[in-house]
Amino acid sequence: MTPRVVIVGAGFGGLAAAQALKRAPVEVTIVDRHNYHLFQPLLYQVATASLSPAEIAQPIRSIVKYQRNTHVLLDDVVGIDNDVREVRTKSGRPIPFDYLILATGTRHSYFGHDEWEGDAPGIKTVDDATRLRAKILLAFERAEVESDPSKRAQLLTFVIVGGGPTGVEMAGAIAELARKSIRDDFRKIMPGSTRIILVEAGPRLLPSFPASLSAEAKRVLEAMHVEVRLGVPVTDISADRVVLGSGDKAETISAQTTMWAAGVRSSPVGEWLQVATDRAGRIPVKPDFSLSGSPNIFVVGDAASLTDARGKVLPGVAPVAKQAGKYVARVIRAKIAGKPAPRPFVYCDYGNLAAIGRTNAVADFGWIRLSGFLGWILWSAAHIYFLIGFRNRFVVAASWAWSYLTYQRGARLITGRDDERGASPEPLS
Repeated sequence: MTPRVVIVGAGFGGLAAAQALKRAPVEVTIVDRHNYHLFQPLLYQVATASLSPAEIAQPIRSIVKYQRNTHVLLDDVVGIDNDVREVRTKSGRPIPFDYLILATGTRHSYFGHDEWEGDAPGIKTVDDATRLRAKILLAFERAEVESDPSKRAQLLTFVIVGGGPTGVEMAGAIAELARKSIRDDFRKIMPGSTRIILVEAGPRLLPSFPASLSAEAKRVLEAMHVEVRLGVPVTDISADRVVLGSGDKAETISAQTTMWAAGVRSSPVGEWLQVATDRAGRIPVKPDFSLSGSPNIFVVGDAASLTDARGKVLPGVAPVAKQAGKYVARVIRAKIAGKPAPRPFVYCDYGNLAAIGRTNAVADFGWIRLSGFLGWILWSAAHIYFLIGFRNRFVVAASWAWSYLTYQRGARLITGRDDERGASPEPLS
């Protein structure tokens, strides 16, 4: 009987594993709750109207359509029964497996304050990004017709919580949107009337980057009129305000739009497998990414916790997930062929990149550090290269070129339902 490999999640890790098993003598089944693979690093550009969802996503079936040994199922996984080797799904359809790869990614972590999620959404999915895009654009539309100066100021105040790459990129993108892209489209909103505040509880932005690049990111953002607050924790969030600090030093910011970019936690794989996890919900795995006591179950990407030779846990970034997915595929192929296991996994760190606005980025490659326009060129090239599909690469490159030359954004559509006011917004001409 042909060995059955089930991959839960078609993110970077799951898709890399599936593609590496293309010619293996196995039957591969990919299970995902969405029918598309998403390039998450560019979701913030969907949320800030630079790109449309179709430009950073690709249907899973179209990606693996030439892999004759691969099937795709659209379903939600709700549990795993390792005794009978079956994946339980929301539809009630059990999926049997001989080898299981869990690549389920992360969700937002509000550090014990899950009640903040409704008022401070993050972006992990296309739906998250399009809802946030509508919220940002609606803030400008409402500010245009608001006669009360205090309410208008509240509508034009944007707070981003978290100073990592997502928070930095989001702050820069909103600054460009407010002060460049729409400055000639409104009559009452002036570019300088928008207030953008980036809050980081730690001592500096981009903590995974060298201190010099963190300082450069802060300098560039402040030059774009972004207020950067460091060393200040958020203590409360509601629909129209954010509270920083506590006691006598507490500061209340009146803001209609708050975005969360401060933390993530793993999907519920630990609950499915009934195993212990770390504080972020990740499962400690063996050096080959297998589960202790279950050599046929592998966990890769953001759901896995693996310590490297230096004693550091591998970061939850796309290159780690892709390399881990390919490695696990090699492990499975070796097991099936009865060959020795491949050499221990070693992560190849190709560097960190973060964009700051339209023409600035910071890049850390270890042996060289870049910032400014050259860093942005490298950031752009890297992201276009890792997109799935020639069409997506071409369209994104063209969109960025158009935005660079004209400051315009082509995806400024308000879609979906206005959840905050309970009514659907009228179409805009």
